[in-house]
Amino acid sequence: MKILMYSVRDDEQDAIQAWAAAHQIQVDTNDLEFHPETADLVKGYDGLVIQQRSPIGGDASLYQSLAAAGLKQLTSRTAGVDTIDIPAAKAAGLVVTNVPAYSPNSVAEMSVAQTMRLIRNLEMFDQRISQQNFQWAGLQVREIRSLTVGIIGAGRIGGTAARLFHGLGAKVIAYDVVRHPELEDVLTYVDTKEDLLRQADVVDLHVDLNETSAGLIDSAALKLMKTDAYLINASRGPVIVTDDLVAALKAGEIAGCALDTVEGENGLFNQNHQGEVLQDTNVAQLMQMPNVIITPHVGFYTNLAVKNMVDISLDDVLAILNGETTAHAF
Repeated sequence: MKILMYSVRDDEQDAIQAWAAAHQIQVDTNDLEFHPETADLVKGYDGLVIQQRSPIGGDASLYQSLAAAGLKQLTSRTAGVDTIDIPAAKAAGLVVTNVPAYSPNSVAEMSVAQTMRLIRNLEMFDQRISQQNFQWAGLQVREIRSLTVGIIGAGRIGGTAARLFHGLGAKVIAYDVVRHPELEDVLTYVDTKEDLLRQADVVDLHVDLNETSAGLIDSAALKLMKTDAYLINASRGPVIVTDDLVAALKAGEIAGCALDTVEGENGLFNQNHQGEVLQDTNVAQLMQMPNVIITPHVGFYTNLAVKNMVDISLDDVLAILNGETTAHAF
């Protein structure tokens, strides 16, 4: 049995080799994304694992060719599967799986950390101090226990964030199409997204990317937020309309934002553009704003999360190849 993993980083190798040794299975890797032009590399392998931020591309014939080559599955070692044409894969007889809960704490802790950095004006203090200005006038902060945190998408990650924010003393409200009774000791559900946007001092996004969530935060939504409220996005970039966000920040419609993911990040994040003029004018503008924090989609990037993403994805491949079922199949 042989498994091929695409888009593998150096920091994943220890976990991959440990899993391969424990199961006595050959696991090979490359640093390429899975697309029609790289798909031939999987020929001769029994299992396929991918991780990427750009769509696979191609058409249904690509998935049919995988099945014709003897593959039974297509596994993403991330939660997001919007890069995969799931109907086409299933029509070809492939089982599609993901890793929906590699570590909810990893992303939830990122949201809390970014929120604390924003409400404490740490970004602005850093900028002053870098200029040897040690004054604090105009940068009085609010304590988190005085704030209402609104979570859109109170699933595994959003629910974990709710518990962390509640533990810090914040009032937590949430909007989700599915309500989870086990979270009602730490949050209060509101009936609409609009209700949440009007009430929250911090709006924290934890939604999957799909046709209903794309553009979830647009100009109309931003206008509903308090002018001293903050927006946190550690979910997926297209959930926010970046043009509208830039305009809202310039107009002072919200107090600031922290973005761990942005629209069009594929050609930008996890790459070194030092000394270049950024082609993404929105990101370039956001980087110049003192009330904006940008990180390159690293909310997942913890020791435990990386190991879990490797182990769970490979466990699912092995189960499917052995004729077993997995709870992570679509």
